[in-house]
Amino acid sequence: MPDWSVSLHNSIHAIPEMEWNACAGVDNPFVSHAFLSALEDSGSVRRETGWLPQHVSLHAPDGQLAATCPAYIKGHSWGEYVFDQGWARAFEAAGGRYYPKLQIAVPFTPAPGPRLLTRPDAPAETKAVMADALRQICHDTGLSSAHVTFCTKQESDDLAGRGWLPRLGLQYHWHNKNYTSFDDFLETLSSRKRKAIRRERRDANAAGLSFHTLRGSDITPEDWQAFYTFYQNTIDKKWGNAYLTPDFFPLLSERLQDRVVLMIARHGSTPVAAALNLLGGDTLYGRNWGCIGNWPFLHFELCYYRAIDFAIAHGLKRVEAGAQGEHKIQRGYLPALTHSVHWLENPSLRNGVGAFLQAERPAILAEAEALNALSPYRQGET
Repeated sequence: MPDWSVSLHNSIHAIPEMEWNACAGVDNPFVSHAFLSALEDSGSVRRETGWLPQHVSLHAPDGQLAATCPAYIKGHSWGEYVFDQGWARAFEAAGGRYYPKLQIAVPFTPAPGPRLLTRPDAPAETKAVMADALRQICHDTGLSSAHVTFCTKQESDDLAGRGWLPRLGLQYHWHNKNYTSFDDFLETLSSRKRKAIRRERRDANAAGLSFHTLRGSDITPEDWQAFYTFYQNTIDKKWGNAYLTPDFFPLLSERLQDRVVLMIARHGSTPVAAALNLLGGDTLYGRNWGCIGNWPFLHFELCYYRAIDFAIAHGLKRVEAGAQGEHKIQRGYLPALTHSVHWLENPSLRNGVGAFLQAERPAILAEAEALNALSPYRQGET
């Protein structure tokens, strides 16, 4: 790469916020300097948690910062949501060493968005240079592989054209067809599904709870303390790990301000449940949820229906409800393909994984088609 300069940085703060955001843009909150710095400064992302920051910067021949990547050296595959543990087991059983690896991602966040963050005025070949630079980093440092997860389809196509292995996944997204109200959206559903949703909303709102949508500075420290309790409760129910520390959420609110949308339910003055969302340029991203107690249909009301209400009121194009949960389909959230791409240094491992992904791809597409057949929308509305 003559005249191009690549550097690795062990902190997001090594790259000035203005320069990073000039590459990241403003549409996706997860790749913003504010979000990534909140992860690091809260202690959620650090060497001890197995996420060692190694952010990549790429300077063009004229010396200008042309592109960046949120990148981490990983000693495990937790908190990624694109599962490669089987690849690791197979490689290590054959005598290889899969970890450490290079992960180009937003930690703990299965939200699609750009990963090769490129200035709008950067040279046309910038992303190709960055793709080759990531491969070279693996080669020079002895890392087994590089993984760009939840990237855009265009990034996946571009990297696949340079020898990377593309992989598909599934999520559930709601699309706004210029609805004027929630009832306007409901009219596009079959009668049976429409009645079911109205019943769920009625029961959730008849449980003696009050509902509040808070943004930015309206969210108090006490709200965040309650939310962390809900977050831990959800983690405990799923037998998982609490990746995010208590300091993360207040820092996020402070740095992203009105882009943080907290939907909270109270019983009297006591918070009993909340759903955390982040606001992008045209999308509301559902992230974390939790509650205490048992409340009928409260999860659906806070996480799905109130997110739709918010999107309609603010003219947003989509609500992305994240991975897993076929129950989302009956509530208007349809399957959407997600993309990742993978570079594996070892040729034998690369060939084996490539064959697996080639076989997996039609299965994912078939699953998406089958799930779309469960759509609650009337014929012609999907």
